[in-house]
Amino acid sequence: MSRLPIRLRLTLAFVVAMAVVLVLAGAILYARLGSSLQEGIDDGLEARSLTLTALVQARGPQLGDDDLSTGDADVFAQVLAPDGKPLAASPSLRDIGRIVAPADVARARSQTIYLERDMPGPVGRSRLLVGPVSTDQGTQVLVVGASLGDRQEALDGLLAQLLIVGPIALLASALAGYLLAASALRPVEAMRRQAADISSERPGPRLPLPAARDEIRRLGETLNAMLERLEAGLARERRFVADTSHELRTPLALLRTELELALRRPRPAPELEASLRSAAEEGDRLIRLSEDLLVLARSDEGGVPLHRTPVAPGEVLGSVARRFSPRAAQEGRTLRIGPASGERIPVDRERLEQALGNLVDNALRHGAGTVELTAERRGGEVAFVVADDGAGFPPEFLPSAFERFARADEARGGGSAGLGLAIAREIARAHGGDATAANAEAGGALITLLVAVHEPSVRTQVAGQSPV
Repeated sequence: MSRLPIRLRLTLAFVVAMAVVLVLAGAILYARLGSSLQEGIDDGLEARSLTLTALVQARGPQLGDDDLSTGDADVFAQVLAPDGKPLAASPSLRDIGRIVAPADVARARSQTIYLERDMPGPVGRSRLLVGPVSTDQGTQVLVVGASLGDRQEALDGLLAQLLIVGPIALLASALAGYLLAASALRPVEAMRRQAADISSERPGPRLPLPAARDEIRRLGETLNAMLERLEAGLARERRFVADTSHELRTPLALLRTELELALRRPRPAPELEASLRSAAEEGDRLIRLSEDLLVLARSDEGGVPLHRTPVAPGEVLGSVARRFSPRAAQEGRTLRIGPASGERIPVDRERLEQALGNLVDNALRHGAGTVELTAERRGGEVAFVVADDGAGFPPEFLPSAFERFARADEARGGGSAGLGLAIAREIARAHGGDATAANAEAGGALITLLVAVHEPSVRTQVAGQSPV
């Protein structure tokens, strides 16, 4: 059943439902007709019984068989003595004798009862009304009966009609159900054909939507939204691969050039050492770029793995400041630690220092003046803020500041791959927070790293294992 096309399954379900409805309707109609016909027979028996009761009481012992004759062989009557002996009977019952059992006769002397009996001869199955009649000779029993042949004939005719009309109705229902299912699924088939033409090389088209505001249209809208997300993700992946290839090409080319120059001819020791140092710097750049790409790849797989320990925010800021102070002094810049919360929070210290280090590196590379590091409690989060006194971010760059390989000035990358801010944001999100970039009112860039105070429900590294 599950392997059949959906339109056939819908048709079969529709036919089964219609069959159940037709059977129930036919059974109710059959029962209702039988009940109605029996009520008519009972009303006739009661009317005949009233007439014959008056006749029996009026005629008394002079009552004869001809008095009970109706001219209709299907309607008959019989008068019984208290002991059940027939006193008078319709002509059709003269040779039959008693038609009611003694026990029923005894019961009928005190109340009126209905019986059904198979009568001999052409009368067949009959319905009897048996009741008491008070006469001068005592309580006699009057039996009035009518054949059920006409009722059964009417019921058999109805059953025959139902057996003829039912299959025709089911066939018509099957055809109507198939056409209805085909019409309902036509938009789905149109979407299927359109979806078959969509590929990674030809991602543009969207699924056609039916005019009706129904479930199929909502499904199509949902699928179109999914296609847009997939295309956006595919475009990001392609851009990521292209940017990665571009970023790797430059240090590799420089590294190869330095090595070729060092090997081209004999060089004095100082020149050879300078070439090797330059090659080592390019190698370090490749290592840093590979590590950054690995962090981003891990974040795409389900979040940056963390090794959490309780740490005071001031300790993290102090560690980052000590690491970058020599570089700041060399560049004539000031690195200052501002107010910091003393509350210990569960964080991956190494990852958090990596994120803050990226922000400080960005401030030293692209900013100017003093670089200030602060940490403050903001509700359920701690905000780590890195600010500088430079020109700040270009306004058009702020919306894409945390995108991978994004640079405020593509012409002056300064050796940066444009991954520092993206990695900082991924680390913040792994800690249940986020990262924001803005320009301070007094000038300069202002980057905020939010970290949840309480450990969020994200994937973390088991204690004792080194973070990736």
